[in-house]
Amino acid sequence: MTQRRETENAAEVPNWVPKGAVVYLAHVEDGRSIRSLAREAGCHASTILRKVRRFETRRDDLLIDLALRRLGQRFEPSRPDASASGGTEVMQAMQAVDTQLLDDDELRKVAPRLLRRLNETGACLAIARDMDKAVIVRETGDGQSLRTAVFDRPVAEAMALNDWVAPCSEGRITRYRITASGRMALKRFLAEDEAIKVGLGEAADPYSEQHRDWAERAGDASGNKKRGIRYNATESPLSALARRKDKDGKAFLSPDLVAAGERLREDFELAQMGPRIAQNWDKFLTGGGRGMFGADAASGGGSERARDRVMTALSDLGPGLGDVVLRCCCFLEGMEAVERRMGWSARSGKIVLRIALHRLKVHYDEENGNWSPLIG
Repeated sequence: MTQRRETENAAEVPNWVPKGAVVYLAHVEDGRSIRSLAREAGCHASTILRKVRRFETRRDDLLIDLALRRLGQRFEPSRPDASASGGTEVMQAMQAVDTQLLDDDELRKVAPRLLRRLNETGACLAIARDMDKAVIVRETGDGQSLRTAVFDRPVAEAMALNDWVAPCSEGRITRYRITASGRMALKRFLAEDEAIKVGLGEAADPYSEQHRDWAERAGDASGNKKRGIRYNATESPLSALARRKDKDGKAFLSPDLVAAGERLREDFELAQMGPRIAQNWDKFLTGGGRGMFGADAASGGGSERARDRVMTALSDLGPGLGDVVLRCCCFLEGMEAVERRMGWSARSGKIVLRIALHRLKVHYDEENGNWSPLIG
């Protein structure tokens, strides 16, 4: 009887509610034991316990607490009077929360617009416990606050429960800012909308799109847009280093250095050199026999000219510099992983990488100038 009641209550919860929240409410509001929930989910009891503790600790957040109270009313419509266990303040808070839940379609309709507003520079979500509406305000350059959106509190609760926003200041009015999960959700919504516009339908892959950050760069130093390249900036570790600033306030990696690293990666991908012969790179970079690329390289597919360009560039860089460029630009290894693999001290790898990219840019300038060789 208990399992059936929990299943019926869970069926009434909208799809936007995280599964961890449903498990937490089934344990706290419906009285299900940790072990019974684990048996039903087919996992260890410690997994369910971590989910329960995670949402219990998040109840200090105003919006999450209100969202869980609203969902708890749906799980337990006939719960006893709150004054018996929580005092007057808890009773008033529970009376202020109705049992109306946000519909999936309604959240999908308003979420992209609100997340776009929150993604603007200086934007935040503001709400108080006694407010039925939440507002998004954005600080302008002259110190003024501009209100850009007003929406119902259940929408704000859903955004907080899904970890799209997180509190940045507390008080009588709590302020929230968009999180990395919120930006990923925005990308997913925009990808879905774009797929509908172009008629992709079920062929769209918004969950892969949320991990991409498309950027464009010129194919040469002159900024010629006709040879522009569109690439995923979040894939390469170079993009993260390019956003950092040095002591003078300048970018740690200039655009031409990033372009040189991306150019090596393009040839690496065209030559299809990565998965099959990666174990031979250490021997190659330390000067041991280059004949290993003979029969294996000839049968590996890809562009032979692109393979020759990669080998020439790495030979010019030599051991050390060639290794860090290969691992960061081609294998897409993070800087910390490269430092551990090479046995370098922390935060020294990025300096070596910048030196290697300078040398790589000189190599490409001497070989072909600003223009990359045409594919094929």
